[in-house]
Amino acid sequence: MRRLWPFGVVAAVELVGVAADSAVLQWLAKPLLAPVLLVYLLRARRRVDPVAVGLVFATGGDIALLLSGDTAFLVGMGCFLVTQVAFLTAFLRHSRPPAVGLIIYLSLWAMANLLLWQALGPLRLPILGYSLALSLMAAAANGVSRRVALGGGLFLLSDMLIGLDVADLRVPGHGLAVMVTYIAALLLITVGWVAASDRRDRSAAGAGRTTPTPGPIADGVR
Repeated sequence: MRRLWPFGVVAAVELVGVAADSAVLQWLAKPLLAPVLLVYLLRARRRVDPVAVGLVFATGGDIALLLSGDTAFLVGMGCFLVTQVAFLTAFLRHSRPPAVGLIIYLSLWAMANLLLWQALGPLRLPILGYSLALSLMAAAANGVSRRVALGGGLFLLSDMLIGLDVADLRVPGHGLAVMVTYIAALLLITVGWVAASDRRDRSAAGAGRTTPTPGPIADGVR
């Protein structure tokens, strides 16, 4: 965990920037959040996997969302769509999630989109598709580990707060709430994924060592 101190520094600068409404600090810090975690992931796993790909596109999404306008918002959403699909792919390859989690998250997805449908205006269809991928990712995270599951849930919460803002339902402390939940989500998903993947690798290696080797077949015996 000591290798994660750069992420703590970057996250602190970003949160100060959001609290102080400093564009300079946010431009300095936000584009580094996912890359710092990517370096941690690559050092720990020594391979590029779908979670690593997801972090790359999260970087693009973070940069796009620092800009204003619907075009930048859609580009950012497109980048994060790839992030969600990449995370979903990794989690499903790891294990099958419990059905109850899938039902809960899809129910939340349907309810949220139904309630905000009119208020989202022309962005309703892109948000419908993106939020479906996000909900599936959060549900699949439940099959990996508790930390990854919590990270998936916080990612959903963070983006739900953004959706409320798009629908002109801004909550108090919106900016900080979005970033605190997002930062925690990225951290929990990355650290939890490394730990879960390492456990799976050790388990597979142990199973390989304990598999009995068949002895020579006696003459005339099949």
